[in-house]
Amino acid sequence: MSGMTIAGLARAAEVSVETVRYYQRRGLLTTPERPAGAGQAGGIRRYGDEHVRRLRFVRSAQAAGFTLEQIGELLALDATEDRARARELARERIAALDARIGELEKARASLQRLAHECSTGSAGPCPILTSFEHRAD
Repeated sequence: MSGMTIAGLARAAEVSVETVRYYQRRGLLTTPERPAGAGQAGGIRRYGDEHVRRLRFVRSAQAAGFTLEQIGELLALDATEDRARARELARERIAALDARIGELEKARASLQRLAHECSTGSAGPCPILTSFEHRAD
């Protein structure tokens, strides 16, 4: 996969060209130098397998819920092999996920209760709808 254009890199990593450029601006992905001289590929930057690997890493870390700042730190840690800090970042992310899961489970239980009340209740407004009316701030 060596020698890809930015479009080829984007395809290989399953992202858009604009995503590649955005990550470059954020410092998460290096921008290769343009080849010297007019005869060498028209001055088009070429990307290699390492760029694909890094883009996939960023996307996977995002899917795990890491922020771009945290991903930048993880990438820097990769070079230093600082496992303790990597574990700390992972634990922080797990704690945030646990909190979110708790919120989602509470919302699910509330909605299940409201759906049950709606199906067994008597005439009048649906408890689901009235619940949402009272929660609007």
